[in-house]
Amino acid sequence: MKLGMIGLGKMGLNLVTNLQNHDHQVIAYDLDETARAQAAKVGAQPASDTTELIAQLATPRIIWVMVPAGKVTQSVITELSQQLSAGDIVIDGGNSFYRDSIAHSELLATKGINFFDVGTSGGMAGALNGGNFMIGGDQDLFKTIEPIFQSIAAPAGYLYTGAVGSGHYLKMIHNGIEYGMMQAIAEGFDVLEHSEYKYDHAAVADMWNHGSVIRSWLMELAAAAFKEDPGLKHLQGKMYSSGEGKWTLEEAIRLQVPTPVIAASLMNRYRSLEDDTYTGKVVAALRNQFGGHAVDKK
Repeated sequence: MKLGMIGLGKMGLNLVTNLQNHDHQVIAYDLDETARAQAAKVGAQPASDTTELIAQLATPRIIWVMVPAGKVTQSVITELSQQLSAGDIVIDGGNSFYRDSIAHSELLATKGINFFDVGTSGGMAGALNGGNFMIGGDQDLFKTIEPIFQSIAAPAGYLYTGAVGSGHYLKMIHNGIEYGMMQAIAEGFDVLEHSEYKYDHAAVADMWNHGSVIRSWLMELAAAAFKEDPGLKHLQGKMYSSGEGKWTLEEAIRLQVPTPVIAASLMNRYRSLEDDTYTGKVVAALRNQFGGHAVDKK
């Protein structure tokens, strides 16, 4: 199958490689000339802009967008709405907010252009060698693009999820769960680090990943990280977030569904970005006032 790929970052370029390795022909575009050259090295046909990319595809065109969520995705979708024709298909495989995906679908529909929102999981390794995809859009039209996912997904690693928005909604919840799982793993190793025992964290993670109840890919990644940097002494404990955990929590609040683990994990991410907090100042001051507890001075 011949399709276009807009966005050749870590995920996009690996997806291009995966597609090319499974006999798809990709027309690839990115603002970065170096990224386009890397796509050419794996067999894709680079395009200098979206106009050239579109010109190299026969109708109905299939274009996969893999750019940062938010304003960048909005800009690309708007541009495509002005260049594509009725019957063409746009796939958004990034981490877009599901309500934005619904809006993008509505925009493209005014021109007769079809839209699929695809939650993409599995990280860079999955994008390259077997990803996980959650796909929302028209069910009948899904059959047209299903061969793409059949070839590049892990075995049983893709799912048609329903109407537009459902793919990115499912990925949002997936990432919320991921936040909580990572937080629990991190807290467990934090306790081990502060205990009187001198554990080899890499060995612990590796052992836990062989038959224990908590075995997982995340535990496998933990083992790899500890092997690369024992004690993680070269890392700062700052945990950034893409927004998916926040969206999950907002959705839980809207639906009045209690999600304390996800909420706590998100708050801990925010806390990690600060060297000091006003909350901490207030609590320290109050403890000093009522109990004479010591406080650290700057």
